[in-house]
Amino acid sequence: MGRALLLNATFEPLCVVPARRAVVLVLKEKAEIVERDAAVMRSERAVLPVPSVIRLTRFVRVPYRTTVPLSRRAVFARDGGRCQYCGRAAENLDHVVPRSRGGAHAWENVVAACRPCNARKEDRLLSECPMVLRRPPAAPHRSTWFVAAAGRLDPAWEPYLGLTGTTDDDNEAVA
Repeated sequence: MGRALLLNATFEPLCVVPARRAVVLVLKEKAEIVERDAAVMRSERAVLPVPSVIRLTRFVRVPYRTTVPLSRRAVFARDGGRCQYCGRAAENLDHVVPRSRGGAHAWENVVAACRPCNARKEDRLLSECPMVLRRPPAAPHRSTWFVAAAGRLDPAWEPYLGLTGTTDDDNEAVA
């Protein structure tokens, strides 16, 4: 079965729900279908298209989160699943300024790294080893949370997430 992007009444993305939950919300008239799949769900008395994007009929107040929560999956989504030192497939997280040297566990200090680069860097600063970051780490856009939480994105969701420059390669790196 599929998944659906749940939007607030103001078209602000809230979360990703299973398709069954989306259909229940539509049947209870708590949400309306904005985008639909080609598939349909059938019951004894009804046929309903499987929604890919739904919008709540009433506004739901959600506490505003200014930053994306830092997680392994979110770092891999931000870095495209690639080592930020050599460009190979990443398997680990690395603190640019090691925590043993006072480095914070924050977006600006954590990057994806392959095992050889992570082992070569050890607990040294970049100035102490011949390694260079491909790009400086930074906190991602709020919509990256959806990429990290949902894994693969449905192309129908992109207009509602405000993502620019996201490709299938980026989505596959997270899945």
